[in-house]
Amino acid sequence: MMSIQEQMRARARELLTQGTVQMVIGWEKGTFWYLSPPVFVTDPAECDRLVWDEFCTNNLAKYLLDYKHTEDKIALFVKGCDARGVVRLLQDNQIDRERIYLIGIKCPGMKEGRRAAALGEERRAEAPLAEKCRFCTHPEPVIFDELLGEDAGAAVREAAATAEGRFAEVEKVEAMSPDERYAFWTSAYDRCLRCYACRNVCPACNCRECIFDRSQSGWCGKQMNRSENMFFAITRAMHVAGRCIECGECERVCPEGIPIMTLNKKIIKDLNDLFGEYEAGIDLEELPPLGRYKLDDPDEFH
Repeated sequence: MMSIQEQMRARARELLTQGTVQMVIGWEKGTFWYLSPPVFVTDPAECDRLVWDEFCTNNLAKYLLDYKHTEDKIALFVKGCDARGVVRLLQDNQIDRERIYLIGIKCPGMKEGRRAAALGEERRAEAPLAEKCRFCTHPEPVIFDELLGEDAGAAVREAAATAEGRFAEVEKVEAMSPDERYAFWTSAYDRCLRCYACRNVCPACNCRECIFDRSQSGWCGKQMNRSENMFFAITRAMHVAGRCIECGECERVCPEGIPIMTLNKKIIKDLNDLFGEYEAGIDLEELPPLGRYKLDDPDEFH
């Protein structure tokens, strides 16, 4: 039986050769053994560049936006989080379902590349799960045109079943006093470089023009100080409220290690308490809590 990697290469080669798609987006081996960054394949002869290993961490969904104005049909390999990102883009009318071909892979959970690098290649098996994978609730794709692979590994399933673990960091912050919480968040966002890596990688941040790219928005400045950094953090968090798919890419790419997902998960937790359980990027037909109105919505603010 062919491995997942062999199946990926064979299927990509077939789709490109037949002209079914004009591009395949997946992962390739990077400069270092602990990196498997995205790859964009248009030539069937290049399909052997595709890899599947424990470092295929990147969520590929956002890359579809780079080709939304072309006529090409694109095949995309999707893990659970990638598939949820695709659902998010479809719900936001950012991509056309007819122009993408989704090849699902049952994900066993990715490893933390930086920790793996510190351990060394000979000890790569000891590398822990990536933080973004520890509490993944959907390791298998929720949307696909075809599915590859065996069942996902027990490590992710066990973590996903631990509901209290999903919001553990949020509960730590909630237990702080107001002064402690203020100190926690200001110390985090005082480090923010305003590089916008979190925004650029997020499938839910898909506005045609971001307010933070406008020099004359009237809402925010370009200064890198506490006030502007906090304004950016709160604005972005509220922008993805009810739409965050919990892929953790924002926190993974942050060069300063800011706990962005703690803020995102706090909002998810509050929305669940107010409007009932909801997970973004699962059901194409179900609108997010802040994207719909019901007569029995909570209105304690009156």
